[in-house]
Amino acid sequence: MPATPPVSADDCAEALAALRDRAPLVQCLTNIVVAQWTANVLLSIGAAPAMVDNPEEAGPFATIAGGVLVNLGTPYAETVSAMEIAVAAATEAGTPWVLDPVAAGALGWRTEIARKLLANRPTVLRGNASEVMALTGGAGGKGVESVDTPEAALAAAIEVAGLHGTVVAVSGPVDHLTDGERVVRVSNGHPLLTKVTGVGCALGALMAGFAAVVDDPLVAAVAATAALTVSADEAAPRAAGPGSFAVTLLDALAALTPRDLAARVRLS
Repeated sequence: MPATPPVSADDCAEALAALRDRAPLVQCLTNIVVAQWTANVLLSIGAAPAMVDNPEEAGPFATIAGGVLVNLGTPYAETVSAMEIAVAAATEAGTPWVLDPVAAGALGWRTEIARKLLANRPTVLRGNASEVMALTGGAGGKGVESVDTPEAALAAAIEVAGLHGTVVAVSGPVDHLTDGERVVRVSNGHPLLTKVTGVGCALGALMAGFAAVVDDPLVAAVAATAALTVSADEAAPRAAGPGSFAVTLLDALAALTPRDLAARVRLS
């Protein structure tokens, strides 16, 4: 018989129920392409987004937020400064935070920033396979696109998780998540997820929201991944293409119940 995954469908359902009950405030220092989309994804699932990304306010806000997302999609000197301030404040306050090292390995400056932020031990590191592998010396992907598979990145993910005390979530057709000891695979999702800009970025924000209400970061990351991908499974058959899929995905996230999530998620 296949081994029982270390995170269960019931764990995911309980995490979603907790998120809906507490409606965590999620601070997003994210890229200019996806800010509105990310906010709408958070609102749909039941969290409260706050796009506070300037150096003057990022630190104080990180101490009152439930979770913080740091996304390197479009880094500028000022926003990188705000990210560093927010990470320091979140670390001091015990606020969980998520690092999304967009295009790490493809460009030198952002790769350096990603490695510097990673040294601060994020609660969750979320990226595609090439981004995660770049943080252990790999070449990175083709811009923001991965040229590697989550399976190929698993060894690097386990290494990063162990070195930095973080959960590493590698997104792909089958998402692979690890805390360095436990490994969970989530097999839900639909190819249309790759046709809507910012889905992965929004997933990082979801992980920050779930980490705000769940003590185990691996459970939080798996539950966030499950909620998004199960909702995609529900949305895709009702969509005519990427545009209607994006809208239908928001509706599916809003309609998702803990019972539905537990029944439909495929974990291994």
